[in-house]
Amino acid sequence: MDTLSYKTKSANKATVQKEWFVVDATDQVVGRMCAQIAKIIRGKHKPSFTPNVNCGDGVIVINAEKVKFTGKKMTDKIYIHHTMYPGGQRKETPEDLMAKDPTKIIEKAVAGMLPKNSLGRDCMKNLYVYVGPNHKQEAQQPKELKF
Repeated sequence: MDTLSYKTKSANKATVQKEWFVVDATDQVVGRMCAQIAKIIRGKHKPSFTPNVNCGDGVIVINAEKVKFTGKKMTDKIYIHHTMYPGGQRKETPEDLMAKDPTKIIEKAVAGMLPKNSLGRDCMKNLYVYVGPNHKQEAQQPKELKF
């Protein structure tokens, strides 16, 4: 019996194969789309997935301003953050956030689905969100991804 065939191969930073995908967010439901994006930038769709290595692919999201929420979430959902000063709790609805910066809605949703540590912050660098149909990563020749 050959004992070498039983070794588990773990990916590391040097052996990871990275790809690029582009996602059109037009008329996509935010949570469902971001769950798929989080899986891809974490690398869980690959057979060589290693939990402690950033083996995810790059994802480009275009038309971020055209996403939609189901139900009354656009007005009833609340994003809360604290400035760390007394009385510094701030609240925002997706409607307000969409008026300021539509890319933040997708970034917040994906970040909430990733680990809350340095690996999660490293995975977030694989996500690029743009308003409108144009993006700056044409040189990577991204493949179109449909959900």
